[in-house]
Amino acid sequence: MADRAFNSTRSEKLFDIFNYFFLTVVLIVTLYPFLNVLAISLNDSTDTVRGGIYLWPRAFTLENYQTIFNYTGLVQGLKISLLRTIVGTVLGLIAASMLAFTLSRVDFRGRKFISTFVALTMYFSGGIVPVYILMRDLNLIGTFWVYILPGLVSGFNVFIIRSFIDGLPYALQESAKLDGANDFTIYYRIILPLCKPVLATIALFLAVGQWNSWFDTYLYNGTKQQWTTLQYELMKVLQSTQQGGNMVNANDLATQMAHVSPDSIKMAITIVVTVPILLVYPFLQRYFVGGMTLGAVKA
Repeated sequence: MADRAFNSTRSEKLFDIFNYFFLTVVLIVTLYPFLNVLAISLNDSTDTVRGGIYLWPRAFTLENYQTIFNYTGLVQGLKISLLRTIVGTVLGLIAASMLAFTLSRVDFRGRKFISTFVALTMYFSGGIVPVYILMRDLNLIGTFWVYILPGLVSGFNVFIIRSFIDGLPYALQESAKLDGANDFTIYYRIILPLCKPVLATIALFLAVGQWNSWFDTYLYNGTKQQWTTLQYELMKVLQSTQQGGNMVNANDLATQMAHVSPDSIKMAITIVVTVPILLVYPFLQRYFVGGMTLGAVKA
């Protein structure tokens, strides 16, 4: 018996050692790309051309970030990106959750037709030209709402939230109705509080999508400096490093670009656009895990 207990203890220790080693390798593989990007962004551009930058900068400098933040359009782009991320996430959550709640109601007669219609939007699109014409006819081009309204309702988000609501006991809604609650009260006071995990997951998807978007700015507001976004401005800065500063209209930006390399600017831009999302993720992590495991276990 003593030998069995000893062997069992030794096996557990070997398993723990292997487990720690495996997780350490996974941690290194996961963190290395980000640390490498950070090191290159903090390294002197001339020295970066030599290569060999891995986990820490060889010639530390903040010149790459100074070049980016000296661009005059960056502050305005940051304001609009923050505004569209907040407004787009909040309104997107409200629209998707209300539609999902409606489609989850078994007493709603048009649920099958509308569900089919929403599902079709996930597979078929009119293309860039018809969408542009639609935005023009709706007078959305040159406005802030061209960032919000076209993607306000996503079929994928609606079905994810609906699946979560379908897993809730329908008796909660029935008991609320017996107490005199209307549909909006049920949605606001019962459904939304119970849907925090899936709503946090969808909120992260929406926020990342709005924050990283730049192509809609290029299509609809490329000439409207008051509605420019951070990603679009950083894209122009990156293009200026690759094309000699001809595409960015700033005071002395072209002169500064002569002292930096496209790779260094590219890495600095990657850090600038990634850090805000990394700061938001820890606050949503516990809900995000619960939302992502939705449907993994079936009764």
